[in-house]
Amino acid sequence: MKLPLSSTLRMGAYVAKNTLFPPPEWQRDPQSNKDPFPILQPTTNPVGGGVPHPMLRKRFPLVLMLEPLHACNLTCTGCGRIREYEDTITSRVSLGDCLGAIDECRAPVVSICGGEPLMYKPVAKLVQGALQRKRHIYLCTNGMFLPSRLHEFQPDKRFFFNIHLDGLRDSHDLAVERTGVFEEAVAGLRAAKAAGHMVCTNTTVYRETDMDEIRELFSYLRQFDVDGHMLSPAYGYSAVGTREIFLTREEIHEKFRHVDDLFRKFRMNTTPTYVEFLKGNRDLPCTAWGNPTYNTEGWKGPCYLITDAHWNSFEELMNETPWERYGRGNDERCEHCMVHCGYEPSAALGVNARLGDSLRMIRWALS
Repeated sequence: MKLPLSSTLRMGAYVAKNTLFPPPEWQRDPQSNKDPFPILQPTTNPVGGGVPHPMLRKRFPLVLMLEPLHACNLTCTGCGRIREYEDTITSRVSLGDCLGAIDECRAPVVSICGGEPLMYKPVAKLVQGALQRKRHIYLCTNGMFLPSRLHEFQPDKRFFFNIHLDGLRDSHDLAVERTGVFEEAVAGLRAAKAAGHMVCTNTTVYRETDMDEIRELFSYLRQFDVDGHMLSPAYGYSAVGTREIFLTREEIHEKFRHVDDLFRKFRMNTTPTYVEFLKGNRDLPCTAWGNPTYNTEGWKGPCYLITDAHWNSFEELMNETPWERYGRGNDERCEHCMVHCGYEPSAALGVNARLGDSLRMIRWALS
């Protein structure tokens, strides 16, 4: 299974409850005569007229992207965080504020990222606090500090170490701009598995990525009994000065056109609906509010990649962000974006669903 049965049932109950009874404090808009979230396009009824999309006025988060710091021991080529937040790279979010953000947005899943979260001293207490709040946690790490900090964590079925691997040794070391990182990451992975932890990997696909090498990477990792693999096209950070490494929408379709065998052979944590979107077989709207980001500056708006504002509260992020300005066709920064934190929530919530999607999602979740 992708998640423990208890977590799968809890997530399903959360989605059902918030779809039927969306929290009204997150649905207000500055101008009531506007669609509350025009990134979602109207659906079409059988006689050809547009009808309001069923997800309008139903904004609620699924995954909190929690960044307690932006400092990192690496300078990965495609990372925008160490560049965008260069002036505040030494800042830290207090443990109390991190837990407060978890309480404030109430998302059932917390992705602890950064920066390198294992450089955050109270990270083990943060994980413990999130678990006490019955959250499902992914701690996203380059894996290099795992052997030295592993003793601080206790295995839990709701807690994953999510280790970043962008290819086999040479390719990964090139992407992170340091020799030997692949071997250290694998050593951290092996140590975490030996200690009884759940471990998955996160792989970013760039323009120069060889998809055959990704298959070889997943085959190599089988020996460690990895619990799942996440796969996504490279994030086109505006803070990264060059677009040469990032993919256009058409290039993403080409890269992912033949990934079905990955799903047949390996434990993939990427939903089948999102994969069909990456392959170009269907369209999905962006639901950026589904994966809000909280960091040293506050609630980042509008999304994980674009920073036009930092809000003091989650309610302000939800209600004051001018959503009608974003999305493909509205903002050029969104034109080639197909990143999972913008579109996986759409797939998970069944936005623009097709017949059979629910069955496919259930089969994927239980596989």
